[in-house]
Amino acid sequence: MPVYRLDEKEISFPHPEYARADGLLAVGGDLSVERLLLAYTHGIFPWYNPGEEIMWWCPKERFVIFPSEIHISRSMKKYRKKHELQIAFNRDFADTVHRCRVKREFAEGTWITDEMEAAYGRLNKAGYALSVEALEDGALAGGFYGVCIGRCFFGESMFSERENGSKAALILFAEFLERKGFLFLDCQFHTEHLESMGGRSISWEEYVRLLKEGTGFFLG
Repeated sequence: MPVYRLDEKEISFPHPEYARADGLLAVGGDLSVERLLLAYTHGIFPWYNPGEEIMWWCPKERFVIFPSEIHISRSMKKYRKKHELQIAFNRDFADTVHRCRVKREFAEGTWITDEMEAAYGRLNKAGYALSVEALEDGALAGGFYGVCIGRCFFGESMFSERENGSKAALILFAEFLERKGFLFLDCQFHTEHLESMGGRSISWEEYVRLLKEGTGFFLG
């Protein structure tokens, strides 16, 4: 399959069926609010290294967490009993994104560039990007950010300031999503950590069905 080059002036994508086996669909374009919303409502997301062109991905096997299936381990149950945990939304969106960036840069490198921070900041101001933070006994423990459209949440990156911080944020958020009738939390790619939290792979066909139901959009 060829990799499509996007025109910065035209907000469009090739149909997701044209993505390569590794999930790469297109390169180029921009990170405008309009293009990002079009991408997420069609199962597409940007992911690229500093210095590279913008790369747009649409893997056919999707790794998701269904809110009702969030796994709470025995140790996390003990942790919840020991501490007073609270969830916060958009406590400081820019700070949460930057913490995700710094944690990843220190550990393994990151795709969260200045350009990406600015782009998701614009999405947040437009009402579509959301940061989620867990407070442990009143202090910031961890969190993550992502994109929220309809009844679908698309996770981007996580951070922890305290042991179990990001886990606490994910559990509290999944419970919130279940109460609000959300369909899924999109993890994009598989990780052992997210699998241990209840994540699992679903087929492209099932993902598209849920995406249509949750956002009301999808290419025909």
